[in-house]
Amino acid sequence: MNTIMKYSILLLTLLTVMSNSVQAQSADDVLGFWLTDDGMAKIEIYKKEGKYHGKIVWLKEPNNPDGTPKLDTENPKEELRKRPVLGLDLVKGFVFEDGVWEDGEIYDPNNGKTYDCRMKLKGNKLEVRGYIGLSMFGRTVVWTKVKS
Repeated sequence: MNTIMKYSILLLTLLTVMSNSVQAQSADDVLGFWLTDDGMAKIEIYKKEGKYHGKIVWLKEPNNPDGTPKLDTENPKEELRKRPVLGLDLVKGFVFEDGVWEDGEIYDPNNGKTYDCRMKLKGNKLEVRGYIGLSMFGRTVVWTKVKS
């Protein structure tokens, strides 16, 4: 067998293994705890009524300098501005299709805005992309899987 043939077989084998590992991904692989890219929050992703959601379960700085809990002060709905950020539903409504969690939304308590969102798992990293309208008009952050 010549060298080119050996490398071709090796490449084909690697591609097959890689494609099988992607296909073996389960929708529930996203469940658990995720540390945000800036290390300021931990999000628990859970399943409810067949969809995937996530809430803030830990904040590096949960309180204001005066000791009071940080509140959702930037929310456009005045009645929600007094709710604590800790425990807040941050991502919601995702469905799993073709290796991607999509059709969901993400809320940014820093500016009070909600964006369309999709998530993609790569090992112990979760790429979370918030966008307006088209996915190309957005921003991606990477969360890291952690123990509770």
